[in-house]
Amino acid sequence: MRTKSSGILRFAWQHAWPFSVTFFMLFVLFYRVEVCHGQDYDDTVPSAPPPEQDNCNGIFLSYTFISRKKEFPHLKNASAQAWAFKSIATILNAGEEELQAWQMFIGFQHKELLVSASGAVLVDSSDFPAAVGNGTYLVGYPMANLKTSIETAEDLDQIQVKVDIIGTQFGVKPPGVPMPKTIRLENDGYRCPAPRRRGPSSMLVCCTKDPKYKAKKLKKTKFLPRQDGDLSLTYDVLQAYPMNYLAQVTIDNNHPLGRLDHWNLTWEWMRGEFISTMRGAYTHKKDGSGCIYGPAGVYYSDLDFSQVMNCDKKPVITDLPPYLANDTQVGKLPYCCRNGTILPKLMDENKAKSIFQLQVYKLPPDLNRTALNPPQKWSIVGVVNPHYKCGPPIRVDPTEFPDPSGIQATISAIASWQVVCNITRPKVKQARCCVSFSAYYNASVIPCNTCACGCKESDTCNQNARAMFLPAEALLVPFANRTEKAKAWAKIKHYPVPNPLPCPDNCGVSINWHIDTDYRNGWTARVTLFNWDDTPFEDWYTAIQMKKAAFPGFEKVYSFNGTSLPDINNTIFFQGLQGLSFLMGETNGTKMNEPRVPGKQQSVISFSKKHTPGLDIQRGDGFPSRVLFNGEECALPLEFPRPGNAGHQSRVHFLAVIFITVTTFMLMTDRFHI
Repeated sequence: MRTKSSGILRFAWQHAWPFSVTFFMLFVLFYRVEVCHGQDYDDTVPSAPPPEQDNCNGIFLSYTFISRKKEFPHLKNASAQAWAFKSIATILNAGEEELQAWQMFIGFQHKELLVSASGAVLVDSSDFPAAVGNGTYLVGYPMANLKTSIETAEDLDQIQVKVDIIGTQFGVKPPGVPMPKTIRLENDGYRCPAPRRRGPSSMLVCCTKDPKYKAKKLKKTKFLPRQDGDLSLTYDVLQAYPMNYLAQVTIDNNHPLGRLDHWNLTWEWMRGEFISTMRGAYTHKKDGSGCIYGPAGVYYSDLDFSQVMNCDKKPVITDLPPYLANDTQVGKLPYCCRNGTILPKLMDENKAKSIFQLQVYKLPPDLNRTALNPPQKWSIVGVVNPHYKCGPPIRVDPTEFPDPSGIQATISAIASWQVVCNITRPKVKQARCCVSFSAYYNASVIPCNTCACGCKESDTCNQNARAMFLPAEALLVPFANRTEKAKAWAKIKHYPVPNPLPCPDNCGVSINWHIDTDYRNGWTARVTLFNWDDTPFEDWYTAIQMKKAAFPGFEKVYSFNGTSLPDINNTIFFQGLQGLSFLMGETNGTKMNEPRVPGKQQSVISFSKKHTPGLDIQRGDGFPSRVLFNGEECALPLEFPRPGNAGHQSRVHFLAVIFITVTTFMLMTDRFHI
């Protein structure tokens, strides 16, 4: 019986286990499928915002590091290894007021190189890839304004911008995370605390209204009020058609010492626009091939592009020469056609402005009268002029003009944008003019700094050595002819001679400030301007900023027009007398083998000591603290002349002598005590 039962069980097991295994596998399979579906569903649910965002009553900013991978070449040196990274910067208006023309600063610190940043542009007009290792400012484009949640029913597409950042960073290998130092909002009227870190790869901050900020009381406008700046550029749309519009650009110089010569203005078209015609200015390149072989050539198939002014994405625009001022086709505009010269109002208020007009053609989908988009990334430069840093175009109330018919009425532009540019100080070895110092009490001249106006990497001279002291006559010859004079002078004065020799200053304009006399009741200085270029400078000027101890004693300039400007950092303003407003260019010597001769102008300046007690000329009180030529800040020497042949030695050497003397005296004293 037991044997029969065992056989039946064995038979049942042999035939049932395949079905059991199949059932089990199907159970597991369906179970796993359910889990996968659940996981997929979870991915579609947006992650909850951080609690700081929910608690923010202002502008919420965040920066999140996403990923990175090692780039070629693969190096053993970790600090030199490049890594491709991705991150997201977010700005959200969580406040009660619309945020217009938002600006965000990201304090990059790992030699980052940005390749792209969707939804924003760089303030400094840099092209991608852009080096941003010291931080960068982003502004919104095409969405520059962030509306409030209240007026949009919390439509994130209108109150928030996400900037997808792609770039390269150096030196931070995994598991380290290359985060910026800080993030903050740059709009006026807001204050931002130090950002908080959420985990190793996220940074966030809530910027709120600053109760101490006092905005200027202006009439309420639909757009942002116009901003103050050293240079103001206005982009006014005067006429609008479905496929094109007429714009006018106005450049206003508002800085008392700012200036532009032969200005070149550039910007970037963001939506395929091109310039058909211009008045009052022209582009350096007249070429329609960019349109013919691009989208414009497809849409405007019947247009004669040989007559088009410019099709570049980044046109370079400059002023017309004076002889075209009355030309009926390209001239006949006020404030145009001056060879790109814009003077400070202090010299001539009528020459402190420039105007030109351009006919702009658009491409789909912007073919309606109201689809108006100004160009971005504005930049303007001159010859020997200040360095201007320009912000983004900001929508302002339409500009009003007097009616051209002469009646007492005004007409308004269809739309207006303002670009504000401010003067920045030149970086070391990036100036365009330099200064040398000399004095009656020392035979040596302290020349312009080595590479004051830059050097080429291929130069075989010493770019870091201090410039060699010179005899006074060496200032009158080009640098190429000074070598033997500098060597001979070093031999006479027992000065060291670097090997290799220092590089030249490479400046087109140099200025010598010489202390001429020093007596009980006053003192005099002599300033000499040298032009080492072939091109003369018309309507030149120089601004000398003196120390507070010396400025009140200023009396008179003898061969220039001199003006005292105490409200502008104790400045003395020089310009040429009538008939002497040209600083001529460099010319050939009178004989075949003689060196070239620079253009030169010179004047003596007298100072009184009546209002400057305690002034010590021989300790450097008579030398300027800042020198500008045509608005450009010139590089100053690193030291002053000092009395006697050893006067050029640094204070460190002098202190060393004192230290050795005292030490020797103490040792001798100890010896006598023994």
